[in-house]
Amino acid sequence: MGLSTDIDSKKVNCHRLIASVCVILCATVSLCQHFEHSEIFPVPDMSFHPGVFTGLDILEETDFGSISNRTLAILTNQTAVNREGIHILDLLFKRRDDFDVRVIFTPEFGLLSDETEQVSMIQDGKDPWFGANIKNLWERKFIPDINDLRDVDLIVIDMQDPGIRLFSFMTTVTKVMEAAALYDIPIMVLDRPNPLNGVVIDGPVVRPRFQSFLGYHLVPIRHGLTIGEYALMINETGWIRGSKRAQLNIIPMANWKRDMWMDETGLPWIPLAPNVRDLTALLAYVGMGLVQGTNISSGEGTETPYLQIGAPWIYAKALLNSLNLKGLPGVRFSEVTFHPDSLSMLVSNPRYRGEECEGVRLEITNRNTYSPILTSVTVLSTIAGHYPHNFRWV
Repeated sequence: MGLSTDIDSKKVNCHRLIASVCVILCATVSLCQHFEHSEIFPVPDMSFHPGVFTGLDILEETDFGSISNRTLAILTNQTAVNREGIHILDLLFKRRDDFDVRVIFTPEFGLLSDETEQVSMIQDGKDPWFGANIKNLWERKFIPDINDLRDVDLIVIDMQDPGIRLFSFMTTVTKVMEAAALYDIPIMVLDRPNPLNGVVIDGPVVRPRFQSFLGYHLVPIRHGLTIGEYALMINETGWIRGSKRAQLNIIPMANWKRDMWMDETGLPWIPLAPNVRDLTALLAYVGMGLVQGTNISSGEGTETPYLQIGAPWIYAKALLNSLNLKGLPGVRFSEVTFHPDSLSMLVSNPRYRGEECEGVRLEITNRNTYSPILTSVTVLSTIAGHYPHNFRWV
């Protein structure tokens, strides 16, 4: 089956309309403090300070008053750091007499970073400082149960969402919200920027019959929302299973503007996943994540995943010549030969491991004009046209 770069304008306009309504709803977080099922905490004026303050920074600035004297469950990963790069677990441990951390939930990939002292010390499913249980909400268990939440009176969520539907993080957030609603436990989300900015919305909305853990909600591939806005939309529109609502509280950011990319916020960049080491790779993944549904290598198992694409049966020069004729905006192509290998325990068997792949390398020359999905669809359709007997969906 081949791909076509022809786009049904009516479907695209419909998807953009849906996404725009979502953003308009959630953009009111900073303007309106009253929602039917959710509460937005007031934020102090931080405009005289440079840079963005995340929800964690605001919580710290307000001396953790909104979580003091509580028994906590925390959903987090390595990205939950403040403006100085200090992890939320480190910050809470310094105030450990003010609250009790009972359980720490982690999303896909777990707490995979060794860049913070606290995260690197976690062993054998136990946090060494709080004595909290570590529960990974992935693979065999996706939702907390009553035993996990026994005696917990507040669930705190702090982690960076990539801004892409193809990640599972917001599905995990939804499952935790589901448990919070089921067991009547308040939940607090600490907001963080959309790293790809909150202006651009791109890609189709998943069709209901194809919903999965990696496509759980009916949002575009690049949805333009922050984690707080997304959680607000889930709660206010009844997207939790059974149309339940949680007692949702959101601590919003200060000084964030929708047109900001992550490297314009003044906040530290923490890799989001084993293969997404920088902002350029994340932007490329918006489109190249689709390649994982084919028998083509997206560069996983190399130093530059999602910025190169190939297969043992591709002739690089012919592919490059065809792509250069397309005139795609914001991107430049060059020939490449690569050998996928196991560079991470979490990507232990990349496609075509150990084989020589020819293909093209992507250089994003202008991130504001680059269209990740148009680029990936064009590349895939070109390969399918050149190699109809080799290319296939998997």
